[in-house]
Amino acid sequence: MKLTHPLPPLTHSPEPAETGFAAFLHRSFPVFGLSLTPPRLVFGLALLLCLTPWGSPPLALALGLVVALVFGNPWPAQSRRYTSKLLQYSVIGLGFGMNAQQALQAGRAGILFTVASIGGTLGLGFLVGRWLKIDPKTSHLISCGTAICGGSAIAAVGPVLRAEESQMSVALGTVFVLNAVALFLFPTVGHALQMTQNQFGLWCAIAIHDTSSVVGAASHYGSEALQIATTVKLARALWIIPVSLGTAYLFKTPGAKVKLPYFILGFIGAMLLNSYVAAVQPLAPVAVYLAKIGLTVTLFLIGAGLSAPVLRSVGVRPFVQGVLLWAVICTASLWLILHSVA
Repeated sequence: MKLTHPLPPLTHSPEPAETGFAAFLHRSFPVFGLSLTPPRLVFGLALLLCLTPWGSPPLALALGLVVALVFGNPWPAQSRRYTSKLLQYSVIGLGFGMNAQQALQAGRAGILFTVASIGGTLGLGFLVGRWLKIDPKTSHLISCGTAICGGSAIAAVGPVLRAEESQMSVALGTVFVLNAVALFLFPTVGHALQMTQNQFGLWCAIAIHDTSSVVGAASHYGSEALQIATTVKLARALWIIPVSLGTAYLFKTPGAKVKLPYFILGFIGAMLLNSYVAAVQPLAPVAVYLAKIGLTVTLFLIGAGLSAPVLRSVGVRPFVQGVLLWAVICTASLWLILHSVA
């Protein structure tokens, strides 16, 4: 059948223009010859504040959260890329403030707590995961992150499990949220219970997931707590290796590659140089100062990565598993430390 009239041209109804705050976020403003949007400007100002003497680990994390939830992180990919490396370099720098003999003593004191807490957390995580009917890989990732060292453990065990990106995201989101809570909660509880530097450092190393939040909370409490917490936590992180091997066996993953935490060797090397090489000791305070700034920036980037989509992706049941495991390890380790450690 022949058409006697041409069809009208196809047109798309115009999308409604952005109004209010959303439109404001996309506007560009000239700043020193640069054209910056409000999210980029706020991100840059918050990052500069973290570099000043007023910057602290809790403040940095809080600023990152404000940027992510109110303005949005304008550089999410870059933030993820640099967070891990900056944390590793910062941890190595902290080694220049450690004494090898004291660190060895702290490591010995924490070894029994480490073994018991890792084994107990992994076993409890398996049972809770089955009870809540959580995907086994997601459940195991959350358990490993809680038991060993948060995001680092998840990043190492995930490829061994052949975990999907969604499973990794859920596990990482769960531990990052709890890390943020711990950074503010632990110093408050420590002061309320009048915990010693030794007690608090050991508790942080056992009960806080990520090394970044462990160091942030301990540094806020005192220098002795920082040394104990860092040493015990990094010794704990070495358990990534046997847990990854056990994961490959239990989940029957052929040809799995275990990712080694090489930055821990850098921390040990820096500690040995500071302890036994006199020429290095005058430069050690500078390295430690820069490491603490790096740690503060790391926490800002972690906070800026906790966007609303990340929080929504976690889901109820995995988050419940994470909270239950964390509550058990927090309370059990706190009770044991208060009754057995001076």
